[in-house]
Amino acid sequence: MKLYYDFHIHSALSPCGDEDMTPNNIVNMARLKGLDAIAITDHNTCKNVKAVMQCGERVGIMVIPGIEVESMEEVHMVALFPDVDSAMKFDKIVSSRLRNINNKPDIFGEQVMYDENDNIKGYIQNLLITATDMSIGEILNRVEELGGVIFPSHIDKDSYSIISNLGFLPKDIDFGAVEIKDVKKTENLVQKHTLENYIILHNSDAHFLCDISEREHFLKIDDNNVKNVIKTLRKR
Repeated sequence: MKLYYDFHIHSALSPCGDEDMTPNNIVNMARLKGLDAIAITDHNTCKNVKAVMQCGERVGIMVIPGIEVESMEEVHMVALFPDVDSAMKFDKIVSSRLRNINNKPDIFGEQVMYDENDNIKGYIQNLLITATDMSIGEILNRVEELGGVIFPSHIDKDSYSIISNLGFLPKDIDFGAVEIKDVKKTENLVQKHTLENYIILHNSDAHFLCDISEREHFLKIDDNNVKNVIKTLRKR
């Protein structure tokens, strides 16, 4: 079956996320755009995942718990998890591996936690848009130990991508998928970096509601559930 997706969406918990990126707004926009599945992938935290998943259950959209984690090499990667518990275990690991830098909301924006009714539960004070002290390889191993899957974010970007920072995809790290944001760059990147055997994902990296993906890109899966999505993304 075809699963129309957007596996890279930020809520207002990411300091760069717009204040309109609340759980219900995200889910309802995804519904309006005809998506079957989305993932919430805030910078270095999973603390809005549960609220968005509860909203998704109400309207029949699959919400996959996720995170966009930054490695010590300053490479952004998206991790997806089979359930809230595994996501929050990873959230705890990431929190312990971030530097203690206070957020400055007037510069970076607020980091807002919500409940399923878009009520504000609180704010994260530690700045989330910094690098952890975990390597790419350690992050991948930690995610897989929790039953999740990881892929490099926006490899076509000039900053915070595995190609811009390392110049290549490490052969000793077994990614099953990579994310290319700009569809027009796909053919060139596939040829240049020998990506023929990878699953190519086109996600929005949305920080604003209007940027959430349209019903354009799909993943072929055997059954419509989170574990099957993760299983599919693990194998090239």
